Amino acid sequence: MGTHNMRRQPWSFAVPTLLFYLSTFVFSDSNNGNGSQAEISINFLESAKSEDLFNWMVKIRRAIHENPELGFEEFETSRLIRDELEKLGIPYAHPFAVTGIVGSIGTGNPPFVAIRADMDALPIEEKVEWKHKSKFPGKMHACGHDAHVAMLLGAAKLLQERRNELQGTVLLVFQPAEEGGGGAKRMLDAGILEGVDAIFGLHVSPIHPVGTVAIRPGPILAGSGFFSAQISGKGGHAAIPQNTIDPILAASSIIFSLQHLVSREADPLDSQVVTVSKFQGGSAFNVIPDSVTIGGTFRAFSKNNLVQLKQRIEEVIVRQAAVQRCNATVNFSDKSFYPPTVNDESLHKHFFSIAERMVGAKKILERKPTMGAEDFSFFAEAVPGYFYFVGMANDTRGGTVLPHSPFFELNEDVLPYGAALHASLAATYILRLHEKSNARETQFQDEL
Repeated sequence: MGTHNMRRQPWSFAVPTLLFYLSTFVFSDSNNGNGSQAEISINFLESAKSEDLFNWMVKIRRAIHENPELGFEEFETSRLIRDELEKLGIPYAHPFAVTGIVGSIGTGNPPFVAIRADMDALPIEEKVEWKHKSKFPGKMHACGHDAHVAMLLGAAKLLQERRNELQGTVLLVFQPAEEGGGGAKRMLDAGILEGVDAIFGLHVSPIHPVGTVAIRPGPILAGSGFFSAQISGKGGHAAIPQNTIDPILAASSIIFSLQHLVSREADPLDSQVVTVSKFQGGSAFNVIPDSVTIGGTFRAFSKNNLVQLKQRIEEVIVRQAAVQRCNATVNFSDKSFYPPTVNDESLHKHFFSIAERMVGAKKILERKPTMGAEDFSFFAEAVPGYFYFVGMANDTRGGTVLPHSPFFELNEDVLPYGAALHASLAATYILRLHEKSNARETQFQDEL
């Protein structure tokens, strides 16, 4: 079967079908890959820093930056990726979750290891003046996803050039709609990780120096949810409040009480956040409105705590509203409910060994857990996963600008590091799994 047919499979087919298609592309005899983990990964960074590959990644990143697309609208970005995969001779399946792509490099047989990049931009007006500024008003790659795509394509090029050394299959996951759209969940529901042994993901970091990585085992990013509530009372003239049921007073009491969920119900050593960030009600100085709308977010580092917070937020809002003689309805956004991102302990050890070889132990930094959220968490919840940060800070460029800013700038020197790490982690983990399988088989034969 040719790759042409596989590339046009409908996005709704199940992954056993995907793996069937991908398994038909056997690039090499897997028994030829006898190199150690060090031998496979030692030259990846040097290759990624080569002028040709670096310039190729820069060109791709800038093309994507000029043409930012929001979640589930990444049609041209997806087309660019597919064009590059075709030029490299890499088979792929598309579309998943509207614009998502899964490519395949290797034998087409187990073990399967996935590496992922998100593709979507943000609804932000770019204020950085440079040659490759966004061509679309109100849209910008302000979180580095353009670089993530370029790095994953760079890793694809590195791996494709060494496909004869692979003793399994690397899946290239190009994911839409990370920024609040839950694109990872939709790709997961489509079955892309069935049969996959591990998945790796990365994010550029403007607070860590270029050439470093920031990592930690266990929870690294919080789980998150969003809520909104309408508090209904009885409006009237502000001069005669006794004839009204004031929803503004009720909402104020609710906001105050919600703060107690963290200060009095949560373990002080287990970080949680409840923030009310929206309050809408009333349009005149002398009129008490009929209703008020509030909304906000809640964060925690365990799914149990998230569930507990969700339950208590609803209880507090409804009951505090009742105390003030109001009614309340509470809604939670399922689309924006992300579990915590938790790094697998075994994959942490694997990452450290590869990064130590590549950049040196002194450039492996500890990343403290943060309350930001990432939908890579859905992947890491389904299979062993590992999410890490690649430094791109450059002191000569002035102060640090964090992601989601209209002044966000990417240091393109980070591209080789992301590409090399992606490729090394996947190739060496496949070798590790293959060696474990052979060891178990030898032990079984010895027992017989």
